[in-house]
Amino acid sequence: MQHEITQGPSYSLLEVALARGESVISDSGAMAWMDPTLTMKTSTRGGFLSGLKRKALGGESFFQNTYTADEDGARVAFSPGPAGDIRHLEMRPGSEELFLQKGAYLASSPGVHCDAKFDGLKGFFNEGFFVLRVTGAGDLFFNSYGDIQEVEVDGEYVIDNGFAVAWEPTLTYRLSRARKVRSFLFSDQLILRFSGRGRVWVQSRSSQALAAWIHPFRRVRQSND
Repeated sequence: MQHEITQGPSYSLLEVALARGESVISDSGAMAWMDPTLTMKTSTRGGFLSGLKRKALGGESFFQNTYTADEDGARVAFSPGPAGDIRHLEMRPGSEELFLQKGAYLASSPGVHCDAKFDGLKGFFNEGFFVLRVTGAGDLFFNSYGDIQEVEVDGEYVIDNGFAVAWEPTLTYRLSRARKVRSFLFSDQLILRFSGRGRVWVQSRSSQALAAWIHPFRRVRQSND
């Protein structure tokens, strides 16, 4: 599989070129355009329960599309929903694993598997934290809202939950609330506290912050409308 990521980091686009018989899998709705020499198959990939977990818990689509080339050089392009960056990671056989925030998965080789994972939060009034656990071997592509920066952690690192994109399992993490006056007065800021050694990918923008900024300007329906 050959790939090219263009238009980044603001409006990144992934284009993949496949050899005959080679396949690539994407989230449903991510395909922007493709050659007619590609065959597309839609499935839940892993069964009904796997698709339901990805949809309800992981923020991904219930169905996934598999594109298979009928001849060499067939190309397909993928465009993520948010305006931002796309990163590629080659998953190594037998050892690679990665955690993704909800909605960050874009596409992968057939040998890469994505499943929703639940982490209970102790002392959080029975709330839960859902992430995507990616395993297997092959090419993985994930996306963000804004630019993606890779950070090497050796010790401790703190990230607002709205800015975390992906991290390696060598890092332990804990989700907690920020104890600040602003959080107390307006809303609870969720903080991811990482410790250990490994890589974490962060995005330069937060969709949650954008939604909070837009909220006061929304049109409010009046009783006489």
